[in-house]
Amino acid sequence: MYKRTKFFDFSYYKFVGSWAWILHRLSGLALVLYLSLHLWVINTLTRGPEQFNKVMTFLNSPLFKFLEVGLWGVILFHAFNGIRVVLIDFSKGSLFHKKLFYILITTAFILWAASSYVILTHIH
Repeated sequence: MYKRTKFFDFSYYKFVGSWAWILHRLSGLALVLYLSLHLWVINTLTRGPEQFNKVMTFLNSPLFKFLEVGLWGVILFHAFNGIRVVLIDFSKGSLFHKKLFYILITTAFILWAASSYVILTHIH
């Protein structure tokens, strides 16, 4: 007999690989959004130096420094998880992908914490 399934089965998302996949895609989307914002800021150069300086003054606020710390975390997560994906795809990483995830993400977190201190101490 046909077994009716739920529209969205959350039991699949209790696995490390599933969360790594979801977070990798979300961090990629966040980076695309950042790239769009970055291109917009660079585009203000075409409107003259005073317009660009006005935008840069706004972006140098402490709020944006905290957002830069978040951006740096997204970049590190996406990069280190990308390394994990490459190791899984091109070697026998699927045998130890959970350990690899924890090791690489812990390394990324340590780098993020150390560099966040540097970013936040340069608030003007």
